[in-house]
Amino acid sequence: MAHSAQKGRLIAVIGDEDTCTGFLLGGIGELNKKREPNFLVVNKSTPRHDIEEAFRGFLKRDDIAIVLINQTIAEEIRYAIDSHDQPIPAVIEIPSKDAPYDASKDSILRRAKGMFSAEDFR
Repeated sequence: MAHSAQKGRLIAVIGDEDTCTGFLLGGIGELNKKREPNFLVVNKSTPRHDIEEAFRGFLKRDDIAIVLINQTIAEEIRYAIDSHDQPIPAVIEIPSKDAPYDASKDSILRRAKGMFSAEDFR
């Protein structure tokens, strides 16, 4: 009996060294056929252009379902995140070791709140 297996999709990470290391130790690290990784380690000297390029590159890849990004890094490319309106890949902002999560800055959460009224939850 032949089985057709559908290829799974990946999680991409844009984060500081500690965040990326944690996810890589958890097993998310992959290279696609073009030998492109599914993560970007960002430090103080990483140009905004490189962060945005990696983000837009992850959005275009058909093997990525979720993009995790440290919220402090997301703030640097907020305009790019705000312009992403597709459900897949989902963009999820996460805290870093040095900065707690702030729901008021999260683009996706703000958009989701706008879809519901308080009466929807009664």
